[in-house]
Amino acid sequence: MSTPIDTPLIELKSVSKRFGRVAALDAVDLELRAGESVAVFGPNGAGKTTLLRIIAGLIKPTSGGLFLGGEDLTHGHHDEARKRIGYISHQSLVYPELTARENLSFYGKLYNIENAPERAESLLNDVGLKTRADDAVATYSRGMKQRLSIARALINDPDIILLDEPFTGLDQHAAEMLINLLIRLHGEQRTIVMITHNLKIGLDVSSRALIQAGGKIRFDKPVSQIDQAGFHDLYINVVGGAHY
Repeated sequence: MSTPIDTPLIELKSVSKRFGRVAALDAVDLELRAGESVAVFGPNGAGKTTLLRIIAGLIKPTSGGLFLGGEDLTHGHHDEARKRIGYISHQSLVYPELTARENLSFYGKLYNIENAPERAESLLNDVGLKTRADDAVATYSRGMKQRLSIARALINDPDIILLDEPFTGLDQHAAEMLINLLIRLHGEQRTIVMITHNLKIGLDVSSRALIQAGGKIRFDKPVSQIDQAGFHDLYINVVGGAHY
């Protein structure tokens, strides 16, 4: 499904999400264009994961609207919309009793992917798990499970990739591998939205930076227009000025 050039790929219109008396998101307006790579920074409790889960269709907003390519998905994602999205969360969503190859084969069948075996092999190589592909995931380290989770999220060849703290648990080598993968995916014009606490990595792999605090987007600017040397101080000032 293509998106008209003048239409945002992802659009949130005055989206709020409440959990009881707590407002995780507060009337958020956001437009994301196809091919953008967006880093979302912010303190714990800022509503970043809630934002990502709403875009992924895992939870519905309390109020406001969510649109994908101009189509209203506020009340739920249909199968075609789900196929466009790869979501990497704090939970790996892989089966420990299966091998890495078996996990990817399972998800390939779930998405009815015709070239699932070839796709799985390519992804196992991308995330550095080819030599451990036939070992049970239960024997994997936290970082290895995270790498498999990334492969799992990409098995359906999504054009929208949502990542929630993907570098958690990764060693230096695996982190560099993921950085290179994200740069490659951005070069392929995938739309990437990544939550991270790592300011440097976020700016290095993204074309746009957001700072979220207190359930609102407090800062939104292209990375090309940001003084990266002073971004840490800017981040502290923006977060410090938010009212929780």
